[in-house]
Amino acid sequence: MSFTTSRTEVTAACQTLLPILRERLGDRVTASHAERDHHSHGEGVPDAFLPDLVLFVLDNEELAFVVRQCYRLRVPLIPFGAGTSLEGHVAAVHGGVCVDLSRMNAILAISADSLDCRVQAGVTREQLNLALRSHGLFFPIDPGANASLGGMAATRASGTAAVRYGTMRDAVLGLTVITADGNIVRTGTRARKTAAGLDLTRLFIGSEGILGFITEIQLRLWGQPETVRAAVCQFPDLSGAVRTVISALQMGVPLARVELLDALQMHACIAYSKLDGFKELPTLFIEFHGSPAAVSEQIVTMEELASDAGGSGFEWAERPEDRSRLWKARHEVTYANLALRPGCRQIGTDACVPISALVQCIEETRDDVLRSGMVAPLCGHVGDGNFHLGILFDPSNADERERADALAERVAMRSIRLGGTCTGEHGVGMHRIHQLEVEHSDGVVLMRAIKQALDPLGIMNPGKMLAL
Repeated sequence: MSFTTSRTEVTAACQTLLPILRERLGDRVTASHAERDHHSHGEGVPDAFLPDLVLFVLDNEELAFVVRQCYRLRVPLIPFGAGTSLEGHVAAVHGGVCVDLSRMNAILAISADSLDCRVQAGVTREQLNLALRSHGLFFPIDPGANASLGGMAATRASGTAAVRYGTMRDAVLGLTVITADGNIVRTGTRARKTAAGLDLTRLFIGSEGILGFITEIQLRLWGQPETVRAAVCQFPDLSGAVRTVISALQMGVPLARVELLDALQMHACIAYSKLDGFKELPTLFIEFHGSPAAVSEQIVTMEELASDAGGSGFEWAERPEDRSRLWKARHEVTYANLALRPGCRQIGTDACVPISALVQCIEETRDDVLRSGMVAPLCGHVGDGNFHLGILFDPSNADERERADALAERVAMRSIRLGGTCTGEHGVGMHRIHQLEVEHSDGVVLMRAIKQALDPLGIMNPGKMLAL
């Protein structure tokens, strides 16, 4: 399963591949340094590894041809979508061929009656929702970035609306996958349930490119809600904000989105996103979907729960432009954080714990940040127990990088200790391999056996998730 070919041998094999691939793909194959550098990293920690070649595919048959050639010469293959991944998923650790799927961006079918659609992997969530608008439908999985749907499936992404609509695991009905030996395999159906055979669709969801290339996705869709209202509520402390969310969930209040920002994160967002009128206090961003009567009832309940926990200053927004202002600020937290310390980079954590452990995990994490001396705003999808630190560090300062890595490691281990996971939505990539082993223990052995069976040469995105 592990990839053992030397870097020198990979480069030589890529030189052999270049004319073969250019005969089929023409100028959509390149060895230019600019393209290789662009495809050497995502948006996370600045650890880049350049591929030897970058190519752009248009359909399943082209990609199957590329995979067969790479399989024959034992050349690593690295999938690339929109480049928004955070855990080094697209870094070419062993060199090889980076396959950019962004031009596979066709929406193949939309069925309003069945509430589903089929798209190519390069379609982005914003592109899909623009096409769905005229059908009265929408796709709710929102990781913040305008990520490609293939990448979202490969990393089992979720985001701000997961508390109501679930994650990519819940939204995907079926896939088309190119396996490591170049076969085209279709998994799942359009049916909402099945008892037929092993669940191959879920096997590939979250596999991060180590088992095969996801090229098409069959997705569940939802009807656009009749009424959407968003709000902001501020609290004197983090625990009051979290307790409000837990109480709402226990009462069955159908929150569509609920996001927590700590005081430092609000400070950053107020400055960067011009959130005038708000204080630098722990804050909940909340959204409800439903009928006018149901939403009004939910609002009254939420205000009462928040007031009991010390919350105040509710600001409700119903107009689309007002809601967009709030959620735009939430989605800009990375850029707001970087503006706190110009020239620095960010390590993002991804702790996710049972709701019952959320207050303890957040409070222990804030104490840990204070002891570390690092600047690390906190935000998260607290409705499903998921929160993030944005740990800022100077990339030229080895001590700061070491302390940032150590803090991130402690956050992950704390989450695991409290019955949670090291990554709720970002994935393992190349940065959480050790944490995955701690979390799943003997289960990793079974994962490696599956990897060995489907990719015996170890060419599919080597160095990620299950690296030895």
